[in-house]
Amino acid sequence: VGTAKVASAREAIEQLNPTVKVVAYESRLDASNVEEIFSAYDVIVDGTDNLPTRYLVNDACVKLGKPNVHAAVYRFEGQLTVFWPDHPENPSGCYRCMFPTMPAPGSAPSCSEIGVLGVLPGVMGLLQAVEVLKLLLNIGQPLLGKMLYYDALRTSFHEFKLNKNPSCPYCGGHGDAPGYEEYAEVCAAPGSDN
Repeated sequence: VGTAKVASAREAIEQLNPTVKVVAYESRLDASNVEEIFSAYDVIVDGTDNLPTRYLVNDACVKLGKPNVHAAVYRFEGQLTVFWPDHPENPSGCYRCMFPTMPAPGSAPSCSEIGVLGVLPGVMGLLQAVEVLKLLLNIGQPLLGKMLYYDALRTSFHEFKLNKNPSCPYCGGHGDAPGYEEYAEVCAAPGSDN
């Protein structure tokens, strides 16, 4: 209370391990700063909670050639994959291969309307950390071209193959990808007319 989330997170992390270097950004990620921020890192971890930022993260990762360790949650379900079209041995598609365009504003329910099991982001975040370690240490088989689906109510995991869309304008190799787009929020806010 009364403290920015990034400052609170930095303080908590530094209390757990004072040798960890925490770089905090107290600004909203957007087209004007995404490349500058992402250029400093080897792997990008996408745990965003809104579709405009998810598309921005994807587009910047494709443009910069960086792996995107992506996770999403919905009610009692989680999804995890690694998008990396530039992987030297196992190129995968990108987020836009699955979802080429963003839904129209107001077409999706808000997070407060659908709800998410409170521990689910933690479960998916830990699985993302495993994927990051595999990429950085060059061990195991990262989820390139595969989606791991977790059903918390059944305590089950399923793996699905993801195909790269050869005609994807972002990662299909047909020249320069389109630039960054500014999107309106898709989720309808409670009590809004959307």
